[in-house]
Amino acid sequence: MIFDSHAHYEDEKFDSDRIELLSGMREKGIGTVINVGSTIETSEKSIALAETYEDVYAAVGVHPSEIECLGEEGMEWLKDRSAHPKVVAIGEIGLDYYWDKDPEVRMRQQYWFRRQLQLAAEVKLPVIIHSRDAAEDTMKILREFYGQHPEIKTPGVMHCYSYSPEIAEELIAKGWYIGVGGVVTFKNAKKLVETVKRIPVERILSETDCPYMAPEPYRGKRNSSYYLPEILQKIGEIKGITPEETEWITEENARRMYGIAAGKADENSGKTEEEKDERL
Repeated sequence: MIFDSHAHYEDEKFDSDRIELLSGMREKGIGTVINVGSTIETSEKSIALAETYEDVYAAVGVHPSEIECLGEEGMEWLKDRSAHPKVVAIGEIGLDYYWDKDPEVRMRQQYWFRRQLQLAAEVKLPVIIHSRDAAEDTMKILREFYGQHPEIKTPGVMHCYSYSPEIAEELIAKGWYIGVGGVVTFKNAKKLVETVKRIPVERILSETDCPYMAPEPYRGKRNSSYYLPEILQKIGEIKGITPEETEWITEENARRMYGIAAGKADENSGKTEEEKDERL
């Protein structure tokens, strides 16, 4: 079934029909959803959704534009909650220079990015990276950090990928996955289309980032996992494979990265020390 590797169903845009949407996923062919935190509050809500819905899993982390909510207490909270049986990643974390131009703010972003990478290494979970207009510093930090941790073989995913094919190829060579969402269907997405063309399909994760980034022909509307077939069709078109092949390959990719066994619930979500070690 279709795997949505990055969603935000805790967002207020889903307040009116969240239960209906999440309860109807399997009828729409959606098998698994990773609900991703961006603050302490939304990370907590992501866990609550994962506890409520069998096919929903959670990631906990603080987005670079939200670091004002993060401190030592917040880091302790993230570490504690990362042990939850349905928490499968630390994210979304990273750098966002699009909104934050102040050099001091950017330095703080880098500090908390490094701290959350260290947390992920400690708790043996992959990371979900958000990086916008910050390729150079993002890659510098990732090269340095994972150069110091050669034991980590599957570091995580570069979500909502927007950089060059060359950077994607470097990441893949180091064990990373590339998150591809609705943008791939846009007419002006030439760089992303070229990236998808050049990288192995076995390193692509399908995602929505809902309620944002709805694919064509729904661009501008509220996004949801129900629109993932449009994304899979486009990826398949670029790679010269059927949407069905794209569906099962990207599902297997996501299950492998997040450590979620097919058809299993909480007890097999990759949270024992032995299972964590298998992902490194």
